[in-house]
Amino acid sequence: MARSPVRNALTRNGKPGLVAVGGARVDRAPGAVWLVGAGPGDPDLLTFRAFNALRAADVVVHDGLVSEEILDLAPSAARRINVAKRKSRHILPQDGINQLIVALALDGLTVVRLKGGDPFLFGRGGEELLACREAGVVCHVVPGVTAALAASAGAGAPLTHRGAAQAVTFVTGHAAHGEPDLDWAALARPNQTVVVYMGVSTAGLIAERLTAAGRAVSTPALIVENASRADERRIQTTLAGLAEAAEGVTGPALLMVGEAMALADVGSVAAEISQSVSFEASARS
Repeated sequence: MARSPVRNALTRNGKPGLVAVGGARVDRAPGAVWLVGAGPGDPDLLTFRAFNALRAADVVVHDGLVSEEILDLAPSAARRINVAKRKSRHILPQDGINQLIVALALDGLTVVRLKGGDPFLFGRGGEELLACREAGVVCHVVPGVTAALAASAGAGAPLTHRGAAQAVTFVTGHAAHGEPDLDWAALARPNQTVVVYMGVSTAGLIAERLTAAGRAVSTPALIVENASRADERRIQTTLAGLAEAAEGVTGPALLMVGEAMALADVGSVAAEISQSVSFEASARS
């Protein structure tokens, strides 16, 4: 069996000390971990703090959803480690990722753990922060623009609206075992927006549960695939048509259900992308 590239090194009192990466113990001062939100994909949506953290990275441990344009902002000498997760396919399990970033930091490196969206919104950033704290590693958190905000802004469909949505709730449509454990009765109340992350494969179930709990089948719904990216796609439908509309979606997508989704503009994606490209070109010239 292949030897793990990461192993703990213990001090004389039995507490974690420096961690050997690649088999060699190096006596250097510990580095730090930066949990950085990369946003939904468009580099223009990075914060200045995220940009500066990337520029200072010795190693970037990134998700599969982080765009190449954003990864290229890191120094060319910085090592890249892809720990992409897909449904039922993980390059490295979460515990392994926790151990990896801790090990790299204890080896004296500045580690940027780069996550799509925001680290603390369905990004498991909390687990990684706790792992760093337990190991005595300094950990900084840099918030990112979550996909729901980008999808809402791009489509012109506000998540809250005085006349149509007095609340917004973010939920996950994916659970480790079985269907997600959600308060369907609360989510079925009118005049609110429900945003479902990782819900494409369970769109039929979500629509069924919301309808059974009392949400009208005519409630407007919007699916946004690859929000903020060049291949963004928007599909406007209703709760009744949500499952069918999700059938052709293959990329990362959000399901957005609520009265305010009736305001969505689904026909201007190409024009927006063209305008964005022109702005970027003029900014560089």
